[in-house]
Amino acid sequence: MAADAPVTFRGWVAYDKTAAEGNLVFTEFAAKPFTDDDIDIKITHCGVCASDIHTLRSGWGETDYPIVVGHEIVGFVVRKGNNVTDLEIGDRVGVGAQCYSCLNCDLCSNGKEPYCSDHVYTYGSRFADGAKSQGGYAEYGRYPASFAFKIPDSIPSEIAAPMFCGGATVYSPLKANGAGPGKTVGIVGIGGLGHFGILFASALGADKVYAISRSRSKESDARAMGATDFIATSENGWLEKNMRSLDLIVCTANDTSIPMSQYLLLLKVGGKLVQVGAPEGGLPSFDLFPLLFNQASLSGSIIGGRQEIKDMLELAAKQKINSWVETKPISSVNEVLQMMEDGKARYRYVLVN
Repeated sequence: MAADAPVTFRGWVAYDKTAAEGNLVFTEFAAKPFTDDDIDIKITHCGVCASDIHTLRSGWGETDYPIVVGHEIVGFVVRKGNNVTDLEIGDRVGVGAQCYSCLNCDLCSNGKEPYCSDHVYTYGSRFADGAKSQGGYAEYGRYPASFAFKIPDSIPSEIAAPMFCGGATVYSPLKANGAGPGKTVGIVGIGGLGHFGILFASALGADKVYAISRSRSKESDARAMGATDFIATSENGWLEKNMRSLDLIVCTANDTSIPMSQYLLLLKVGGKLVQVGAPEGGLPSFDLFPLLFNQASLSGSIIGGRQEIKDMLELAAKQKINSWVETKPISSVNEVLQMMEDGKARYRYVLVN
């Protein structure tokens, strides 16, 4: 199959940081060399993640241009290598923010593939042979089959797509920290990530799910997603009313001015705050005493391991979890990027080929 594999695909390419302003160009780009471990996917859907915009404008460090972003990919297998045994031509699959790890180290063996020293992200990374990984704002994509996941038939493609990054990013710390019966969970930020946090915390059976936002403008949506309680941090007395009320907080906020010290005071003794949002300017400084006197902990998390993604999809199918999405034709991607920057997504844009 490698001999007849195309060497280029077509997609929406960024050549410099102005691409984030709506200057992607539809053109050919080099595909990684096809190997016996790879599959080619005819892409039908790709979610628009904030990571895409951060990368396009080099917000997290200088981007390796030219680049095709997009790591919430859904499509159909149209080519597979000789070593691929668990996927067939025609299978509907998804690919998230990671497309490779060694699969042999202790981390990979324990479901921690995102932290493997040899990880390759789905776009903007380099494989061992020097080939660049390219994302899903394209007609086709080529990825190692080990990081492509069959999608349950009951989950529509536009619903599944944003789960592969946005969903996995919050599902992983929720599951790892026991969000479920007997636990009270807070989700900071009601955006693309935060809405998944509410959906999955509720689906996992948490006793209470607090949505935490500056204002109450999204309260009705949050409650429809499964939030049982709502905290608006612009209101007087919000902290005093809710101190030591949460076992776990997952903070999705992508903001350099979040009140981290106050969030830590929302935790019960021994509680934990997991940061998954990554603002370009970093997190603000915060008071150490809420950690010390609450015996609290603060940690971080990125995306999800392979088994976590499979478990997430199984839960989504079983519980009939529906991402809140707006579909847009991929030809309008430059306009969609601007809408995303303007905060108009409710709650995830999905590009459709």
